Amino acid sequence: MKIAVLPGDGIGPEIVAQAVKVLQALDIGLEMEHAPIGGAGYEAAGDPLPDSTLALAKASDAVLLGAVGDWKYDKLERHLRPERGLLRIRKELNLFANLRPALLYPELASASTLKPEVVSGLDIMIVRELTGDIYFGQPRGISTLENGEREGVNTMRYSESEIRRIGLVAFDIAMKRNKKVCSVDKANVLEATELWRQVMIELSKDYPEVELSHMYVDNAAMQLIRAPKQFDVMVTGNIFGDILSDEASMLTGSIGMLPSASLDANNKGMYEPSHGSAPDIAGKDVANPLATILSAAMMLRYTFNDEANAVRIEEAVKKALAQGYRTADIWTEGTNKVGCAAMGDAVVAAL
Repeated sequence: MKIAVLPGDGIGPEIVAQAVKVLQALDIGLEMEHAPIGGAGYEAAGDPLPDSTLALAKASDAVLLGAVGDWKYDKLERHLRPERGLLRIRKELNLFANLRPALLYPELASASTLKPEVVSGLDIMIVRELTGDIYFGQPRGISTLENGEREGVNTMRYSESEIRRIGLVAFDIAMKRNKKVCSVDKANVLEATELWRQVMIELSKDYPEVELSHMYVDNAAMQLIRAPKQFDVMVTGNIFGDILSDEASMLTGSIGMLPSASLDANNKGMYEPSHGSAPDIAGKDVANPLATILSAAMMLRYTFNDEANAVRIEEAVKKALAQGYRTADIWTEGTNKVGCAAMGDAVVAAL
């Protein structure tokens, strides 16, 4: 079982180190090799996704990623910016299915900005299509019109096959949960998502046990705040999923608690926290590593089919929280504020 470990930028190296520490504590024969990506890739090879990093990722069974990005790279040409490396590796590995669970641990109910009675018991799986939509559609770019005015163009584009394969992932996951799928679109004004809705309805005929509902994205954003527990599995396109999953993360108390998995058709995956690189706190040992540690648990579950050790990690995280350990983002009065490394140590001890 070979893992490509790509720490990335900002807090990436700190949080990935804790996940690696937890995986090593399991002692299950994982082979891990590190490589640069993002700003670190640019510094090492003049490319946010160096050829050697991509080759390692392709040769590995799974990828464990930290985060990419730093303000100091914002003035680089677009193709050299750290985020382009992230988009490229997703595309190169054909990681079309992004799974983002939003699960509220009982100990963190008071850390959410919403009332405990609104979020207690929250357990949502957001399934986001990851390799299509407006982030990849052509034509795109910035051009100058004949009158000298600049124009920016991006294209929202989905094929039936792209919609169908992400829909299958969502329906299959729903069958293992509470058999409810909410498909999020904007079919009233966007033809690309009108097709999305049509395909989801067609797919639902093969899953008679699953209750399919539809919701416009603006309403879905509101409902996530108003009554989030109505949702079980949400499936949506790339840009809507990007926004909604970050919104859902705050229901759990902090985006530092939200893991993610990005899978190809054979469950080879890249696993990363849903948050960014937070360069303002990099190197200060205050970042929350739990989303990255929980992403490692997802890796064991989805790519290595090791449910037992995935659960071991998740239970260790629960135990560390129950013992009162908190990083700054989830700290509340009366709990024990610890740094990034100490939180990783607490999870290892709980194992």
